[in-house]
Amino acid sequence: MKKAKPGLHKPRALAELVGIGDANLHLLETALTHPSFFYENPSAPQEHNQRLEFLGDAVLGLIVGEQLYQRYSTWPEGELSRRRAAIVCEANLAAGARRLNLGVWLRLGRGEESSGGRDKPSILADALEAVIGAIYLASGLDTARKFVLGLFGTNIENVQSVFTGDNKTAFQEWVQRKGPVDIRYRILEESGPDHDKRFIAAVYVNGAQISSGQGRTKKEAEQQAAGRALRLLTEEKGMTP
Repeated sequence: MKKAKPGLHKPRALAELVGIGDANLHLLETALTHPSFFYENPSAPQEHNQRLEFLGDAVLGLIVGEQLYQRYSTWPEGELSRRRAAIVCEANLAAGARRLNLGVWLRLGRGEESSGGRDKPSILADALEAVIGAIYLASGLDTARKFVLGLFGTNIENVQSVFTGDNKTAFQEWVQRKGPVDIRYRILEESGPDHDKRFIAAVYVNGAQISSGQGRTKKEAEQQAAGRALRLLTEEKGMTP
């Protein structure tokens, strides 16, 4: 029997894992369809996953926000927002998608397939949000909540220990503790449609690139780059920021 290609077989095993029945399998297939596949296959029966991603992002934010509101009654709105953002960041979403082996099930266009799209953090994060949207439509909020807490319950429990401050300021203070240095940020790459931009930024110290990061805004990408640079340098020196 010829082995099915990744992303082209029916995701029934995944559907069973996430609690979606056969009657709503089309929702899961849509959640796994990247725009690159859809545009190369306009006759495909499913649309691409961006609308489900939009819905799943809202459902995820609601569930995580609800948990934080209930658990941390003394936190003000600003702190709740920062902690929620730390939990649902692209890196955590991509890690959750990898735990589900979501990359195997993705439908990708040839370009994304050949460039390692099955393990790209941005693609995995978007697909996971779309899957959450599909679960919500197929089975309701309670099932979606169970799924989200199964993936991110530990992140929610440990969120008090997550640094949510200004990475750029913390990085600047750390590298300039012995005197002034030149710190610059550059946008290395910009991709995606206007409503779903992706940016890759790098941070340089005295002209040398230290690290890079990615995000949905330039500011987020720069913050990610600064945070990674801070961890790299402090681990190298055996110090804490």
